[in-house]
This record gives sequence, C-alpha cells and structure tokens, in this order.
Amino acid sequence: MSKQRKSSKSPSEPGSPWESLDFSATPDESSKTASPNELNLADHFLIAMPSMLDPVFGGTVVYLCEHNANGALGVIINKPTDMTVSVLLSRIDLKLEIAPDLPPLEKTPVMYGGPVQADRGFVLHAPKGNFSSTMPVTADIALTTSKDILEAVALGAGPQKMLVSLGCSGWGAGQLEDEITRNGWLTVRADPNIMFDLPLEQRFVAALKLLGIDPMMLSGEAGHA
Repeated sequence: MSKQRKSSKSPSEPGSPWESLDFSATPDESSKTASPNELNLADHFLIAMPSMLDPVFGGTVVYLCEHNANGALGVIINKPTDMTVSVLLSRIDLKLEIAPDLPPLEKTPVMYGGPVQADRGFVLHAPKGNFSSTMPVTADIALTTSKDILEAVALGAGPQKMLVSLGCSGWGAGQLEDEITRNGWLTVRADPNIMFDLPLEQRFVAALKLLGIDPMMLSGEAGHA
C-alpha cells in the first residue's frame, strides 16, 4: 500500500473507467502503533460535517482502518462508482462462479474509496481470512489489497461480508486531527452492520444516529465529538 497519505484535490471522478486495475499493493507494514497518549481512531467512522466543502468528502462516511503518528488511512463507505463487483471481476479476468449463497454481485456497486491510488483495489471484509496482503483492523475486520481475495470471491469462497472499493482516503501526520479540530468531521466507533449491510443511501444518517444526532440538527458551526 502506498505511503502517500495526503488526499488529492483532483481525484478521478466516481464512475470513471479503470482499464488497468491493480490489486497487488501491499499494506504499509512500517506504520507505528499509536502510543497510549496518541489519538487512535482506527475502527471509527468519520462523518463529514456541513462545513466539509471538499467535493470528494462532502456527505461521506469514512471507515478508518489505520490511524497513528504517521497519519491515517480509510475508505469511503457510501460513495458508489457506476461499476459493479461482477464487472470488476470480469475486468481482471476472473469468472464469477454460480453460488446460491453469494450476494448479488451483479448489483453490488464498487465504492469510490477516496482519491489516493484510485486505480488500486481495497477490500474491507469480515472475517479477516488468510490473504497475502491483509492489514487487520479489528479481531474481525481487515483491509486486503491482494488479488487473491477477489479470486476467492469469484469462486464463491470469499468473506461473508465485504466492501470493495477503488482508491482510499489518506491523511498525513496531524492532518486529520487538524480537520477534526476545525469541525470537518464527527467521529464515532464504527458499526459493521452499517458498513456491510445497510443500503448506501442510509449509511450517513445511520452513522449520525450512533451519536444520537438528527441530520437536521447539524450546522457548519457545530462542534465535534
């Protein structure tokens, strides 16, 4: 996985065609574990506030997979591309086997995970499984960037729950903390059901409800959690 953390201001637009899809990136194994005195928001949702005017992140919910002194990395969970998982599999020459217990991959959209490395694939999934390039987030959830996870999906042997994205969201050291201080994001412990099971259009409101917040109560000047 690239060590690039800062989000680009001119990302590929969601739904753009990716002719060469790369699932070979390896998660960054050099990142430090946060010390007890450092803010660690891994396994949290970032919920964009109305003051978030960035066209990439406005109205989004981001699942943070990594957060430490070096920066943060996550995946947007409610911004679909116009590509489905089945189309993605065909583009990387994987034939989808017929399995009755598979989710309807012909209708499952690939997410726009963020502007960092938008030509690379990132798969959030549970359970963690045993794949060649996987970064554990919790005891049950992991982020995988190797093609073998999609090979398993194509054979009907993939994770029970997953979210496939192209690109991810990254912040450099101190950048995310600064955005939170400036009321760019609300933060709350993530709920896997929201991330994997809830319809996309309901995820933003559901994430807010974890904080007991009605979206109509939000304003650009509101504080952060």
